[in-house]
Amino acid sequence: MPLTLRFLALAALLPLCACGDRESVAPEPGEPSFYRSLAAPGARVDARAAREMISLYRRNNGLSALALDDTLQEAAQSQADAMAGANSLDHNVRGTLDKRLTARGLKSASAAENVSAGYHTLAEAFSGWRQSPPHNRNLLMKGATRMGIATAYAPGTRYRVYWALILAD
Repeated sequence: MPLTLRFLALAALLPLCACGDRESVAPEPGEPSFYRSLAAPGARVDARAAREMISLYRRNNGLSALALDDTLQEAAQSQADAMAGANSLDHNVRGTLDKRLTARGLKSASAAENVSAGYHTLAEAFSGWRQSPPHNRNLLMKGATRMGIATAYAPGTRYRVYWALILAD
């Protein structure tokens, strides 16, 4: 199936995969969660939709799908919050990825992190990561089996929405 048709199929399936989250801002009826603006108080990325989108992209490139991991979710949320609090797009705002994961008791032979800011929707962030060679390499990291993704909204900052995606084996 051509990539365009696969994305259309994903777009049709993602609303079915999006489960309610008490901390999320509810999307408009019929609006896929990956198009919902996260530039709002209380908005949270739909991690399940993100996992489906990234896993489909990985499968289209001959790689395995990913599972959501609670520890990686917490680490990603902490990183997004830290960047928003510091008004800074920086991998090391609270230490290196390795140190942050080790502090959570997570041992991994390989882990990678994509951070970004200014994207208001999951679709925008995913597209930006795919178009950036270093970020795309992380999306397509061989051996990755788990992920965590998070956003933080900070209205008085330069970028307003901060993103963190962590992938690990």
